Amino acid sequence: MTARIQVLVWLDHPRTLTVTRTIVRTIKRRAGRGSAIAGGNIEGPLRTFFTDPDHIIKDSWRRHPLVRARVRRVIAEDRHPNLVIVRLRGQRQVDAWLRGPFTHSIEASQPS
Repeated sequence: MTARIQVLVWLDHPRTLTVTRTIVRTIKRRAGRGSAIAGGNIEGPLRTFFTDPDHIIKDSWRRHPLVRARVRRVIAEDRHPNLVIVRLRGQRQVDAWLRGPFTHSIEASQPS
C-alpha cells in the first residue's frame, strides 16, 4: 500500500467520536435518511447489535485500536522517507487542514 502513496492523511479521531459517528450514521441509514453504502450493501437491523458479534457498531469499537496500531507501525517502519504524514486528531484539525494549503493547492490546479 505505502509504496505508491505520497501523502498519508491519518484521521486519528478519538474512539468515542469514531463510534458515535458510526452509531449516528447507522441510525440514519436504517431510518432511510442516511448515505448509501458502497456496493449496494445494507446494514442489518439495529436490534442485531445485541446478537451479531460483527455488528458495525461493535466492529467500529473493536477496530479503532487496530487501525491506530497499523498506521503507527507504517510510520515506525519508515520504509518511505519521502512519505508525508498528516495526522489529524479531531474535526477541528480536519476543518483547519481542509481550509489551509490543501484547499489552495486544489484551487490552483482548477482551470480558470
